[in-house]
Amino acid sequence: MTPSTLPRAPKLDTRYRETLETLSEGSVHRRFDPYLDIDWDAPELAVERDDPRWILSPEYDPLGATRWYRELPPEKQIEIGRWRIANTIKVGAAFETVLIRGMMQYIAKLPNGSPEFRYCLHEMTEECNHIQMFQELVNRIGDDVPGMRPIFRALSPFIGVAGGYAHVVLFLGILGGEEPIDHYQKAMIRNGANLPPLVVRTMEIHIAEEARHISFAGEFLRAHIAKLGPVSTALCGVSFPLALRWLAGEIMAPPPEFARRFDVPREVMEEAFWRSPHSRRILSGYFGDMRTLADELGLMNPVTSRLWKALGIAGDRSRYRSEPERRVRASVA
Repeated sequence: MTPSTLPRAPKLDTRYRETLETLSEGSVHRRFDPYLDIDWDAPELAVERDDPRWILSPEYDPLGATRWYRELPPEKQIEIGRWRIANTIKVGAAFETVLIRGMMQYIAKLPNGSPEFRYCLHEMTEECNHIQMFQELVNRIGDDVPGMRPIFRALSPFIGVAGGYAHVVLFLGILGGEEPIDHYQKAMIRNGANLPPLVVRTMEIHIAEEARHISFAGEFLRAHIAKLGPVSTALCGVSFPLALRWLAGEIMAPPPEFARRFDVPREVMEEAFWRSPHSRRILSGYFGDMRTLADELGLMNPVTSRLWKALGIAGDRSRYRSEPERRVRASVA
């Protein structure tokens, strides 16, 4: 094959190309390594299993807001909170593996010269570091948590591979997984991060790099959905809220082992995930940015807006990226 017949990178919108270059340069010059930027053995970062800061916040954790949890003895609240936080971290690491599978499938199809290829590899490198960081943290917490719920665990290898072929749906799902964790972590940091210091340090690193990843996913969708026909766009409009709601449940709600281990009554689990007014406000609050993005992408219309409402994730749009969700805090004040 002569140079003139080699496949060429597709033409990209100038703004999108410039964004990719900016994000790639950011990954080169502002990056973290979990074993260089965290002093895991520093005394001030030592994990103490009886640290009262493991107790779940009633403002930001739907289980922590239940009367059942608040009436437990402090040592039981600590044990449950520690296990729940460790498991959420483990789930986050598992979600990153799904993301990497999908993105690797996607870039394998890209031609030479594609700026998406470079940035996606930067992002996958950072996600590998996040997996190492999260697993090291889980190991040091010391609870043998399972991570993903059984169905998601079984489907995860296929989700990643399939997402590489349905790349727009893949990135809709990436946002569905990244947004709840990012929203929760930012809320905790903004309000004093009353958590063990090692958990806080990993959150700080994750938030810093996820800002690039979420920005890229949004820009990717703007560039690619604009090229879709009306039927494909309509399918994306339905897929987006479904992915957000499903992944919020998978990531932020504990697996069945949790209720069995700690004898959590069924009605308490139902209240916390997501039937009480407070827990529904928490769930809806994860997605203010995504409601704004759906508007911008042309995915919010009279039909899909009713779907967002039926799924319990409707609400106000964010006025700016990462606008704090203050109404949830006020509801338990």
